[in-house]
Amino acid sequence: MSNFKEKLSEYIAFTEENLKKYSLCPGAVSAQENLIKAMNYSLEAGGKRIRPVLVYAFCEACGKDYRIASAPACGIEMIHTFSLIHDDLPAMDNDDFRRGKPSCHKAFDEATAILAGDALSVLPFEIIANDSVLTSEQKVNIISCLAKAVGRDGMIGGQVIDMENETKNDVDEANLRNMYKHKTGELIAVSCMMGCICAGADSKTVEAAAEYGYRLGLAFQIIDDILDVTSTTEELGKPVGSDSEENKTTFVTLYGVEKAQEIAGNITGEAMSLLEKFGNNDFLRELTEMLLCRKN
Repeated sequence: MSNFKEKLSEYIAFTEENLKKYSLCPGAVSAQENLIKAMNYSLEAGGKRIRPVLVYAFCEACGKDYRIASAPACGIEMIHTFSLIHDDLPAMDNDDFRRGKPSCHKAFDEATAILAGDALSVLPFEIIANDSVLTSEQKVNIISCLAKAVGRDGMIGGQVIDMENETKNDVDEANLRNMYKHKTGELIAVSCMMGCICAGADSKTVEAAAEYGYRLGLAFQIIDDILDVTSTTEELGKPVGSDSEENKTTFVTLYGVEKAQEIAGNITGEAMSLLEKFGNNDFLRELTEMLLCRKN
């Protein structure tokens, strides 16, 4: 466990270091200053950095130095941050707090928050395209996978399903699994895929990493459902009980906390089985277990 914690801390520290490097804007004019402050306010708000950690871990699991994956790892965290900024907006989830701090639209204003999210949604593609380590083929592959994971058929499409479900009273498990696969699973799956691509892995290995990521994303979201009713605002860093207030059907509303926990455990077991395809998987196994048992 101590080795796991040390490696996790190493991955996170490397992420923070590179996020600061990539977010520097030496050529920015003063008129852009507030936008840049808003971007960095949300980007530096903390969080688990799970997605970049997965990029690094899969790169190493495929036998390469994780440092070669810094561009896509930081890119995926920027994409994730953009999604959180927009999720918190009044037109979406209307949350005033994120990670224990005022949401971006509260710390700045709504228009600035929208534009900060927009800017963070495209900066990753510039960073990856300009990377000096990856080959042109790797860059094209990563950019293609990432764009699909974010867009209509990915995270954004999942958010649309989530919003539409708020007006329905017949949402079932199949609907939830589909929505979670898109809204949460796509970004987690592409994180795993990008790590493999950076390492030069073959298509079957990349596919196995994606299947693991989809399962991890589903289990992660079910645990989120559970924490929304069992945790506190102080522990989560954001309001609890919002699912009920917004009339959201979740695994908890369908099955209750105990059954939802059992389902998350079973899905985590499936994810663990997929890790057997990777020789150096000790870190990933401990990370998977940690996410199943998380309290925030």
